[in-house]
Amino acid sequence: MTHLEDRLERFETLTAECELIAKLATDSTKREFYLKLSEQYRQLAVDMRQAIAAKAAAA
Repeated sequence: MTHLEDRLERFETLTAECELIAKLATDSTKREFYLKLSEQYRQLAVDMRQAIAAKAAAA
């Protein structure tokens, strides 16, 4: 597995963890925080997929 694929897997894991924490949060402020954080990690995962695809296309 390449470094980029490792990063992608990590971002996907962090997305899932933040979504779970948000679901379990009883405090609305924390829920909002973890939902926003999960969206940021999701976007990083999308960007990483694009970087992996671009690297593969260039090879």
